[in-house]
Amino acid sequence: MRKGWIFSGLASLLIVAGTGGAAWYVLDAVPQELSGAPILAATAAAKTTATPTTKVPTTDVKKATESEEPKTLTLKEIIAETQKKVVMIELADGSLGSGFLYNEQGDVITNAHVVAGAREVKIRTADARILDGEVIGAGTDTDIAVVRVPDLAGEKPLQLAKKTAELGDEVLALGSPLGLQNTVTTGIISGTGRDLTIDPYVYRNLYQISAPIAPGNSGGPLVDATTGAVLGINSAKMTEENSIGFSIPVVDIRDTVEKWSKNPGSDLPELVSNDSESIGDSEWDITDEAEYLVALYYESLSAKDYVAAYALLGSSWQSGTDYNGFRDGYINTGDIWVDSISSKRNDDGDVTVTLNITAEERQDSGTVYTGYRLKYQVGYENGTMKIFSGKGEKLS
Repeated sequence: MRKGWIFSGLASLLIVAGTGGAAWYVLDAVPQELSGAPILAATAAAKTTATPTTKVPTTDVKKATESEEPKTLTLKEIIAETQKKVVMIELADGSLGSGFLYNEQGDVITNAHVVAGAREVKIRTADARILDGEVIGAGTDTDIAVVRVPDLAGEKPLQLAKKTAELGDEVLALGSPLGLQNTVTTGIISGTGRDLTIDPYVYRNLYQISAPIAPGNSGGPLVDATTGAVLGINSAKMTEENSIGFSIPVVDIRDTVEKWSKNPGSDLPELVSNDSESIGDSEWDITDEAEYLVALYYESLSAKDYVAAYALLGSSWQSGTDYNGFRDGYINTGDIWVDSISSKRNDDGDVTVTLNITAEERQDSGTVYTGYRLKYQVGYENGTMKIFSGKGEKLS
């Protein structure tokens, strides 16, 4: 796989930046290789149910919630409450991204590259509503944007953090990677103060995160895993490393988004066509998607979210292993680390994903750490990518 940097949105724009021969890419649409996948078909079919856009008075717009810091909740409570306020954003060309409700006027924060070339977008909520949204502010060199969704006005928003995160803080990344809505991955702040320039956007003081993200995560929130406060906007990732992503701190952009909410439409860039013929070929292909899916499978197992992991399996695998048997097979497994991962596209169009993992296993004699080398066959089933089969061996 070629090394590069990818914006985790959906349609792809190749931009060469250039340190050490690395290439930089902006992704804000589902790869062309995957055209016809149900991710787009499902959302396109739902468009007819969207409600018409109506203007919301812009006077007396409230600022983002500024009450006391959120109380400590359990991890499951934080995830459940946060997911309700995270949305999928769809453009007319089928490109997808994520966003989150940040004030009571129905305003959603996302990345500027998610809504590039659009004024009107569709919003899919966690409870499956399809709503109209209007871009009321977007940066030209700062990769942030605000979308007003009148039907979300009056709903309780997520709380923005008032201070910066620190190295080692536990975080959650939420969004719709590859169109998989309400996906949650876990990690830590693995670096701070990262600066990147990816034309036309300039990034300063980014959080580096270990929580896996993929195309479609762009614009989704990076959340403090202990308080539920939004720390950042997930924006980019390194293609070769599943565990290196980047998030824009909300403390650095809060004033800007509040200005756009108070004065909607006053700071909008000129519309530029998102014609795929002029922006180059996608660097995120079916092998990248397959690797992400297998990594997400182990992320879910490590988090003991067996329902999510089982849902990633194809029907042939599920028909031979019921859910209870699947879960019981991992009851004595603790954390799982993906040490390396690679993939190869097969002649039949499916993908073979090869990886080495280290698993924490509880035995009668105590806890042991065991290495495994595994191979999975991954491909599309009814238009959705699934894990068809797998085999592995214990490493000596």
